[in-house]
Amino acid sequence: MPAFRLPDVGEGLTEAEVVTWHVSPGDVVAVNDVLVDIETAKSVVELPSPFAGVVGDLLVEEGRTVPVGTPIVVIGEAVETGPGEDAAAGGAAAAPEHGMLVGYGPKGETGRRRRRRSPAAGAGAPTMVAEPPAVERPRAAPPVRLLARRLGVDLAHVPSNGVVTRRDLEAFAGARAEAPPTPAAVPPVRSAAGGREVPHSAVRRVTAQAMVESAFTAPHVTEWVEVDVSRTVELVERLRADRAWRDVPVSSLHLVLRAVCLALRNTPELHARWGDEALTIPEHVGLGVAAATDRGLVVPVVPEADTLDLRGLVAQVSELVAIARSGRLQPAQMAGGTFTVTNIGVFGIDAGTPILPPGQTGILAVGAITRKPWVDADDQIVPRWVTTLALSFDHRAVDGEQGSRFLRDVADLLHDPALALTV
Repeated sequence: MPAFRLPDVGEGLTEAEVVTWHVSPGDVVAVNDVLVDIETAKSVVELPSPFAGVVGDLLVEEGRTVPVGTPIVVIGEAVETGPGEDAAAGGAAAAPEHGMLVGYGPKGETGRRRRRRSPAAGAGAPTMVAEPPAVERPRAAPPVRLLARRLGVDLAHVPSNGVVTRRDLEAFAGARAEAPPTPAAVPPVRSAAGGREVPHSAVRRVTAQAMVESAFTAPHVTEWVEVDVSRTVELVERLRADRAWRDVPVSSLHLVLRAVCLALRNTPELHARWGDEALTIPEHVGLGVAAATDRGLVVPVVPEADTLDLRGLVAQVSELVAIARSGRLQPAQMAGGTFTVTNIGVFGIDAGTPILPPGQTGILAVGAITRKPWVDADDQIVPRWVTTLALSFDHRAVDGEQGSRFLRDVADLLHDPALALTV
């Protein structure tokens, strides 16, 4: 029986975690039937079968991380059928030496019923045997199934309206946590010291590697400035009340992103790439927007963000963040970043010293926008909306003068958004 090897579903994937198997030994699969969900450092991906046949052994258990090229499932020849039955399409093809990308092969017929071999059938005359109706697999998105596995919840027990959502799962898990423990409860895995061990996810491992690489390669400098952004807050409120903007989920963060794109026109070195021989300044801004998801921190990239107006920027960012939180962000949607913005204010944090994504020269952290006493131009203490902006940059590529000028430009645009008309 040929073995299907874990393919490289993205650019440079080296390993992935097997999250959920969709098949069992003896199942008959057709081309493009989903075999398994895998978690890469980028997203949760469904792997379709590259050929038709009968599932043999599942070679990797759920929760295990294996390198690309590792055999994960055996698929043998298709089951022959008796008169009046359709044969499984195509038969088993030779297993590819290298993994194929997701999406290969023609789309299979939906709703195909899988059949199993009869264990009592003779080798020369395979037959079909009737089986009891299989229990229908609970419907849920891969990120929800992943969260369920990490919480130790069987989705079949979660009440839902046909599709188990994250809210359904969290409500069930919360109710279970409040219930008194039963004697049969399985204790959590604990270390020798009595603490709970949490295995590293693919995202956490890749993030850790990237942060160490960046921190010990680029000499970081961080500067910050406190800004009165009351006019930005007022502009957002006016836009939300405007009939033409009611369907646009604009926020203060989107105005920050727009201000960054405008400020980079004056100091393009802040989104350059350092090289041993030269500093490469790209033609357009690949704007990374850090997003916290169930899988960890990911950074989707808005390509050519400097060419978008505010409405276009809101649409692009909203779509990418929604995809990221669904666990479906693809590698191409995180490639090409030249400058990153991280909104730590959403967690109620005032300021921080962000670490550069590897290869980038600048990253801006936006703190919480809160009401604070502010001394105005008339030396009067007035309540204003205030935030703190923190800029980290690679001192190899950018001097303090350039970094300070960029940060001042962003601050001025947020203090008085009308300045954007003069830039």
